[in-house]
Amino acid sequence: MAIGELYDVVIDCPDPDVLAGFYRQVLGGEITDSDGEWTTLTLPNGRRLSFQRVDDYSPPQWPGQEHPQQIHLDVLVTDLDAAEPLVLELGATLLKGSPQPVGFRVYTDPAGHPFCLVTN
Repeated sequence: MAIGELYDVVIDCPDPDVLAGFYRQVLGGEITDSDGEWTTLTLPNGRRLSFQRVDDYSPPQWPGQEHPQQIHLDVLVTDLDAAEPLVLELGATLLKGSPQPVGFRVYTDPAGHPFCLVTN
């Protein structure tokens, strides 16, 4: 049984509105959330693609590893307090400073990639 379901793919960038507009033209859909720091594009199939402002953004360079890809997954769960021990048992680490008990918490997977557990 799964702990949650994929809710969002989040891409770091210097200007969330501009990048969301680009992907809106590529994939269709509509901008459903935007505050200058975070912009969400809801695709025609209902999936989400979000863009997060990062100060001093450095774009990834392919195929080198000096500037790796910058993306994380949001996993939708019904109860953060119930899901947290399950992902910790699988090897996740709760990052210091992760807000609790708001609608999301930030972890790393066993290889150090960030991901969030989120609620609606």
